[in-house]
Amino acid sequence: MWATNLKIVGIVLGTLAVYTLIANKIPQVQSEVPQTLTLGANVTPEQLVAAGEKVFNGIGGCTTCHGLGTRAPNLLTDEKGTGPIGVRCGKREAGKNCKQYLYESLDQPTAYVVAGYQPIMPIMTKQLSPAQVWSVIAFLESQGGTVDVTASDISATSPTATASATSTGSGAVGAAFAGGSTDPKAIIQAAGCLACHKLDGQGQVIAPDLTHVGSRRNAESIRKKILDPMSSIAKGYEKLAGIMPKTFGTMMNASQLEALAQFLAAHK
Repeated sequence: MWATNLKIVGIVLGTLAVYTLIANKIPQVQSEVPQTLTLGANVTPEQLVAAGEKVFNGIGGCTTCHGLGTRAPNLLTDEKGTGPIGVRCGKREAGKNCKQYLYESLDQPTAYVVAGYQPIMPIMTKQLSPAQVWSVIAFLESQGGTVDVTASDISATSPTATASATSTGSGAVGAAFAGGSTDPKAIIQAAGCLACHKLDGQGQVIAPDLTHVGSRRNAESIRKKILDPMSSIAKGYEKLAGIMPKTFGTMMNASQLEALAQFLAAHK
């Protein structure tokens, strides 16, 4: 009896040892804690540019379309002989300097659409905090131009907000997304979904119509699509694959995501 028990214990310990050894050989992924950059009254152009670069390449999702030269204008390289964005931004619209043009592009993207491109850009001022928006503008100005963004620009667009920005691509975006509301319509408005999708007679038809999306997808499928837009591509929209930002799922809290998924799934 004792011999049998010892044999069983030995087998268990041996098995645990083997799996422990294997686990220790697997590379460990360390979670990165979002770093917050405080943009005070004395913020420097260098600080703004550094923060904007991280937003542009991370949580802003800008690289999804810009830089390809097919879905949206190149911003960091030459665009059809006009130079990088910092060189041409002040020449796009009569009466608007570079800073004004770039802010309008983020706040009212359909006000001026560059010839040859479709109006597919969402309203970024509803997705990013004022500090993040102006940091991105500073970064874009630095691409061949002069940075004239200051802390006063941030406070002017958000008088009651603290001038801080999450400078990595993870974590919450400034204030609570859509004000923390779980109203699906408020979430859709904040995310700018109707800039590409049509829903109940409103919006654009650039991306799949969501009016009857519930007849094609259940809540689980919709939830997965929001979290990972490339998980499935709607037939007929293959050329637009990758346009939908990957950040929506991280912007919303769990309750908001579930409310949106259920709302859309009910649209039969």
